[in-house]
Amino acid sequence: MTKTTAALALLSLIFSFNTSAKVESSGNGGFIVLNTVTVNAAADTVWRALINDVDQWWPGDHSWWTGTFSIDARAGGCFCERAGERSAEHMRISFVDPAKQLVMTGGLGPLQAMGMTGALNWQLEQTGADTTISLRYHVQGYSESGYKDLAPVVDHVQGIQLKALADFLTTAKTD
Repeated sequence: MTKTTAALALLSLIFSFNTSAKVESSGNGGFIVLNTVTVNAAADTVWRALINDVDQWWPGDHSWWTGTFSIDARAGGCFCERAGERSAEHMRISFVDPAKQLVMTGGLGPLQAMGMTGALNWQLEQTGADTTISLRYHVQGYSESGYKDLAPVVDHVQGIQLKALADFLTTAKTD
C-alpha cells in the first residue's frame, strides 16, 4: 500500500458520512471541488462569523491538536492553529474583499504533507435576507495514484466545514 493510498483510506474512515458535495473536475494535475449553502443571514454577519468566530465553528476533529484557530483577514495573513508551543499554518490569505470574498492558498490537512497546494475561495453573495456561501477549492500537485479517490474525500470534508459554518450561523448569535 502506497503512502497516498494509506492516507486516502484513513481519510475515508475518518470522514465516512454523507454530504451534498460536488467534484467539479479532476485530472492528472489536480482537482476542483465546490460546496454551496444558503443561510438566512446578511453577508456582513456571515463574514464576521467566518473571520472572527472560526474557532467556534471549525470542526474540532479537523485540527492537528484541537488548538485555537484564527484567521488574520489581510493579504499575507494566516489561517492558523495554535496549541501551546505547537502551531500550524493551515493556509495563507491572498485576497480579501470583506463580506464578499476571501481567498486562501495552501494545502489543508494531509494535503500539506503530500506536497499539494491550492486556492480556497470563499464567496459570499447576499440576496435579500439570505447569503449564499460558496466554497471552491482548486488543488494541484503530484499524486502517484491520481485524484480519482482523493477528490471526493476532500470534497466531502469541505462540505463538513461549510455545513459547520452554516450551523453556527443558524444557532449562535454572531453580532
